[in-house]
Amino acid sequence: MTETVDYLIVGAGSSGCVLASRLSENSDASVKVLEAGPVDRSLYLLKMPASAWQIINGRKFNWYYHSEPEPHMNGRRIFYPRGKVLGGSSSINGMVYLRGNPLDYDGWATNQLNNWSFAHCLPYFKKMEKTDLGDDDFRGRDGPMEISIATGSSPLYAAYIEAAQQAGYPRTDDVNGFQQEGVFFMERTVLGGVRNSTARAYLHPALSRPNLTVETDCTTNRVLFEGTRAVGVELIQNGQTRTIYADREVILSCGVFNSPQVLLRSGIGNAEHLREMGIPVVQDLPGVGENLQDHLDWPIQYECTQPVSLYSATTPLGQLKVGMEWFTSKTGIAASNLFEAGGYFRSRPGIEFPNIQHHFVAVAMNYDGTMPKKAHGFQAHISQMRPTSRGFVKLRSTDPFDPPRIQFNHLQTENDLQEFREALVLTREIIAQEALAPYRGAELAPGIDITSNADVDAFARATGETEHHPACTNKMGYDDMAVVDRDTKVHGVENLRVVDASIMPNVVTANLNATCIMLGEKAADLIAGREPLEPDYIPFYRAENWQTAQR
Repeated sequence: MTETVDYLIVGAGSSGCVLASRLSENSDASVKVLEAGPVDRSLYLLKMPASAWQIINGRKFNWYYHSEPEPHMNGRRIFYPRGKVLGGSSSINGMVYLRGNPLDYDGWATNQLNNWSFAHCLPYFKKMEKTDLGDDDFRGRDGPMEISIATGSSPLYAAYIEAAQQAGYPRTDDVNGFQQEGVFFMERTVLGGVRNSTARAYLHPALSRPNLTVETDCTTNRVLFEGTRAVGVELIQNGQTRTIYADREVILSCGVFNSPQVLLRSGIGNAEHLREMGIPVVQDLPGVGENLQDHLDWPIQYECTQPVSLYSATTPLGQLKVGMEWFTSKTGIAASNLFEAGGYFRSRPGIEFPNIQHHFVAVAMNYDGTMPKKAHGFQAHISQMRPTSRGFVKLRSTDPFDPPRIQFNHLQTENDLQEFREALVLTREIIAQEALAPYRGAELAPGIDITSNADVDAFARATGETEHHPACTNKMGYDDMAVVDRDTKVHGVENLRVVDASIMPNVVTANLNATCIMLGEKAADLIAGREPLEPDYIPFYRAENWQTAQR
């Protein structure tokens, strides 16, 4: 039997769940979502905030990708978790909720993308939010995505905030409002001590609608075309190949790696690469899979001289204790995503808005769960917000179960190395302040002997990891490397859109989940033909001294 729906959404991730909910609000339109992973059902892994490190290091809900050997990172292959489950990466991420800087979006609003300025995006950020934080001019009160703020599971978080202020950095009371720059207590997508994914906030409440259906454990191979008109997709489920048709549109929301992969298998991309893979060319778009950007990350780790870190919760007995507290009351350390404080900084004069981010954590632990020392500690993650290095995503083969070739080219440029050197200096300066003196022990990584440019660069290449914020592989715009237009339609074909982090022209100054939700909200209006929300032209913070001072 042939199945036909109006809208066919490929991928139930941070953007796809939003699209499914908003497009199915029209009872006259049938919507189907195809997800390669399983239903977001688990005893605790997808619910307990502190279990995020277990999910990202497991395979059950994770694509478990690795990059190609990185030429500027000592040939290391960078491990890259991505959500393979309803909710996508919002079901396995660190739950940090940050919008980015208004100037990110004003930067997007070039290359004929004036409808993506901050003024045009702000109403959609407000539409998605439900929070009592900040002021009404910037924040949403009635949206489906409930936002909470960290409550302080360790005195180290408040000490970090005070130390940064002692070092001359401002405190911002609403990092998602008027002023991003400065230090702050972190907002997060945690509701009642439980992870608040887009599946929980958007998709599940909409599943009672008869015009919305979701299929899991199905891998989309390619988009089907009649000429240059997208008419459906070919998918594989339980070993069987099926075809589903779309009367109105096919929408790819598969993510930064998988959306270009599906486009390429469908004959849309660099014609030379497609011919190499034996794929007939439907549309030559050389930008598909190019322009890959990410936030490179280093934890700067210290011993803690007092037993006030979260180390005790990492021991077998400690895990049992905090786990029981969470299971019985959804409170305690296990209800924390651990990233409870952070900061945004400019690393040198001449940078208009923050290019460095801190995630402060009251335990010294690597992303893979290992520790430099089994003892009390803390760390400040240095993250580059706007690196100039660029990578790519290409096909490894035409097999839809084969992972793509991913290469980031981290630390490809002198600018990116210089930014880390500068960020290490400002991080050490903050940690050296009086507020952290009662807790500050030895520097575990990189170590106080690492000071010369050569040694700092060697440490950066040997230890840098990803902050798991890939973007821009199907960028919006109208230049030769653009893949989608201002309405998220793929150039040169009909009835096909991409809506996920891959369409960002440039990566934003933030963890990406909030922006991906906003993309889904805004694109839903574009797709449904609804009148877009009125732009909200409102003043926001700009450092007056940015040309002459670092802070």
